[in-house]
Amino acid sequence: MTTALDPRERMARIAGSGLRYWVHGESAESTLVMVHGLRGTHHGLAEIAQALPGRRIVVPDLPGFGGSGPMSARRHDVEGYGAAVTELIEREADGRPVALLGHSFGSLVAAAVAARTPELVHRLVLVNPISTPALRGPRVVLSRLTSAYYALGKALPDQLGRALLSNRAVVLVASKAMTRTRDPRLRERIDREHLRHFSRFHSPALLSETFAASVSHTVADYAGALKMPTLLIAGAEDDIAPLDGQRALAARLADAELVVIPDVGHLVHYETPVAAAEAVERFLGAP
Repeated sequence: MTTALDPRERMARIAGSGLRYWVHGESAESTLVMVHGLRGTHHGLAEIAQALPGRRIVVPDLPGFGGSGPMSARRHDVEGYGAAVTELIEREADGRPVALLGHSFGSLVAAAVAARTPELVHRLVLVNPISTPALRGPRVVLSRLTSAYYALGKALPDQLGRALLSNRAVVLVASKAMTRTRDPRLRERIDREHLRHFSRFHSPALLSETFAASVSHTVADYAGALKMPTLLIAGAEDDIAPLDGQRALAARLADAELVVIPDVGHLVHYETPVAAAEAVERFLGAP
């Protein structure tokens, strides 16, 4: 039997992308689909999946990232990725509603899918959800600098743009800025994971398009249409998706529960995956 520790890799042609995804726990009757964040791959959610061994879990590399090719039939924005994830759900859920989990940018995609096709999603889990507009508020200066960085990467010739956006020093600065753990071995492992997977994007133009989408929306854009039970998992020290914004988002949802994990920021999936999985397990109930 396939277990969460031994996922099976699959490929499907979706929106022109050769989309690669991994299936854990083939024997379970219900399905949990997980969507990673910006510049991530399925690897980032592996530890949460491994902590849910009794469940059937489907985790794709979003089109244009990791092992998945870009989409030719859709834009690489929230709606485009939402359509791709919807098609994946229709292929893999055997006609039954799924539980859908999204981390960071993946929370936007998951919320869009749940809002557009609520008949496909019976429960929604949002980990470090994007709840505060990036181009307004206390992080506006950093957000605009980051936007300029991605715009420059797109404007340069492809090889130079890719070198800029994949620069080792820049990736390490971003990794260390998001990490809150004081465990040096865990910090080192998180840095390695970011160096290994953070630059697995198809092109600077695709990455710029996706980044622009990530700072142009929040989950609150879809709040009115999210009627299903929804679990929000927040990091108490998350300055990308601040806790005040999570509380405000939870208050706007029809049926929401907010779980706050202490001493962690935007990397719940790396720093506290077991605590996140325990919250997911309790929320979803029996597989």
